[in-house]
Parts: sequence; C-alpha cells; structure tokens
Amino acid sequence: MIRTALASTVLIATLLAPATVGAQATAADAAPFLGDWTLALQGPNGPATFNLSVNVENDKVVGESGSDAMPVQKITSISKTDKTLVLNYSFPWEGNAIDAVVSLMPGTDGKIAAQIDFAGGAYTMTGTATKKEKEK
Repeated sequence: MIRTALASTVLIATLLAPATVGAQATAADAAPFLGDWTLALQGPNGPATFNLSVNVENDKVVGESGSDAMPVQKITSISKTDKTLVLNYSFPWEGNAIDAVVSLMPGTDGKIAAQIDFAGGAYTMTGTATKKEKEK
C-alpha cells in the first residue's frame, strides 16, 4: 500500500523543496516525547504502523523511525513549534530521496496525535502515537 503511494510521489518529491526546519529542539523541549513510540496511522491507501524513538544523545535530541515496509532511518533534525515536536528526515525510495516530516501533537484529552507528511505533503498519514511501556 505505502509502496504504491510513495512510488507515485517520486516525481512530485523531486520537484518540491525540503521542509522548512525551525531551531533544533532542546532536551527540555523534547522531554514529553522522549522514549519509544508506536504510530498507528491511516493514509489514502489504508493503515500502517511505524516505530519512532526520540532520545537525547550528547545533549542533542535525536530519533529513529521505521516500519515493516521501510528500514530504520536516523533523525537529527528535530524542532518544536508551539507544543508540536517536528522530526524531519529523508529516506531513499527507488533511487530517490523522499522527505518525511513526523509531527507529534499533544491533544486536550491526553492523547498524542501523530502525522507523517511524505514528499512535502504529497502523501499524508494521520493517527495516534502510543508510548511503549519499558520492559521490567
């Protein structure tokens, strides 16, 4: 499902500029989002699940994202806008670099909304982020 949608966006992705990135998030900015997450998202071609990790390494907020259909990608461009944590990265898809922007937004009901925009918004998936429990 995702493969078909992403393949159709390759041409569009090469025409779009990368997402605008704000100032790098600090450890304090990212504190509510630190840890391992499962993103349950829905897109035009159906549901997909992504894994996301947000950590602090050497005083810098970093992350990783991946799924069954996509290998794990390192994320080093992480900013915060208002209450939303924004993670920008790109990944190779059929020989082309595809930009992706993951947004985590706290909701009023205590849940975390999640969104991934691929190729400058050419393909968008929305849903929720659930923090994984630490193993004891």
